[in-house]
Parts: sequence; C-alpha cells; structure tokens
Amino acid sequence: MSRGDLLRHRGIVAGAGLVAAFVAASLLAPWLAPLDPQAIPTGLGAASLRPPAPPHAFGTDVLGRDLLSRVLYGGRVSLMVGVGVELLVVLFGTAIGLIAGYYGGWLDSLLMRVTDVVMAFPSLVLAIGLIAVFEKPGLDKVFLVLVLLGWTTIARVVRGQVLSLREREYVQAARALGVRDAVILLRHLLPNCLGPILVAATIGVGGNMVAEAGLSFLGLGAQAPTISWGAMLAEGQTFLSSAPWVAVFPGLALMLAVLGVNLLGDGLRDLLDPRFRGS
Repeated sequence: MSRGDLLRHRGIVAGAGLVAAFVAASLLAPWLAPLDPQAIPTGLGAASLRPPAPPHAFGTDVLGRDLLSRVLYGGRVSLMVGVGVELLVVLFGTAIGLIAGYYGGWLDSLLMRVTDVVMAFPSLVLAIGLIAVFEKPGLDKVFLVLVLLGWTTIARVVRGQVLSLREREYVQAARALGVRDAVILLRHLLPNCLGPILVAATIGVGGNMVAEAGLSFLGLGAQAPTISWGAMLAEGQTFLSSAPWVAVFPGLALMLAVLGVNLLGDGLRDLLDPRFRGS
C-alpha cells in the first residue's frame, strides 16, 4: 500500500479529512470556542433557545449557553472514549486472538466460547445492565463496560488470521529451531495481523462513539458538568419542534465524525484486503 494508493482512494481522503477536522477542532476547542461552554449568561445577555445568529453561530440552549462552544468541547469526550476504549480493546482482543489461534485445542475452545457468550447479548442492552450495577453512572463506567464488551471482534479477527498463519513454513521453521512461543507470536504472527487489526480498530472507534453517545443520551454516561454530544441530544429532544437546533447541531457533529471514521475504515479495508482491491 503506497502513499499514492491512499491519496487516490476517495473514501480514505474524505474520511481522513473529516476525522482530522474533528480531531483538530476538539484539541483546539479552548481557542476556537467563542464563549465559555459552561457560562450561563445573566441580565441583558441572557437569551435561552436563541436561534443561530451572531454572536451564537449555533444558537443557545435552554440555559442560554453557546451551542457552538459546547459542540466543540463535546467532541473531546466522544473522541477520547472512541480512541481510548479501542486502544485497550485492541490490546486485550489481540492477546486473546493470538493465544487462541496459536495454541488451539481446549484453550481455543474455551476462549471462543467465552467470546460467543459475550457476542450473544445485544451490546447496548448488556451495557445498560452492567452500568446499572454501579451506584453512580459516569464516563469511567462507560469506558470500562465498552472495553469489556468490545474485545470480541478483534479477538475473532486475529484468531482467524493466526489459524491460517501458524501452518506457514516460516512459523514451522521457527518452531523447529526452538524459538520460544512468545517470540513467534510477537515477531512472526502479530506483524502479519496488523492490517486486519487496523481496519477493525478504525471501524470500532466509530462504534464506541455511538455507544457512548447512546448511553449518555439515556443518562448513564457523561454527567453534568461534563459535555457530551449524547447528553446534548437528550437535552435537545424536548425542543425538537420549538428549537430544533439544540439537538440538530450535536447530532450532526456525531453523524459526521462517525461517518469520517467509517469511511476511513472502509477505505483501509479496500486497500489492505485483497478481496476488495479490484472493486
């Protein structure tokens, strides 16, 4: 996969552009936000549910807070959860997949049955049930639950790759020379799994962002004063007929961010998977 291939793929270019824009906007939120996202104006400056117009490009919410500033800061939470959860998911899922695929036998059967059990439940329903166990909801609980539920896809992808790779000549030669299993796993098998892992992880980031927004929408994720797109959607649903911008702008931001991540993931799949290169 060359740099030219990346630049010629419209999906990758569009997805990378959207992702880069949202990452930059989130990182630069303290400088880009026109107003304090938590400030509730008083006196003559107070105006709740003001429609988009200067100085509030996205309008204001029911408390008169600037929506553009809140959308910018809300992106920080979405991206932090999306990327942070996926990093841990990749580490855990890759380890499970490598061990199950390489050793096989009863260990593979045990690990895959555990994987099947986790995958058998609807993820959102199971996430709600697990968070309900805690006394107080919050982003830390969302983070933990998404990691516990998200590793299965990576584990299955890696296991499938390792099952086909462990019989290759270079792996058999390494075994015959007495190379330790840990070295074979990390030096010979893992590098050949990085392409599928990268594709699955990229798409997983978008899924994590949607899951966090859904849980925050239900009141089980980010708690005030933490700003989250999901929580903003929950606040704006009451005003869909009278002040639709309160829900439209955070919803549009979430949609475009997830679209960018998915376009990037699909584009990487097209380039890295030989079955899709010609399509």
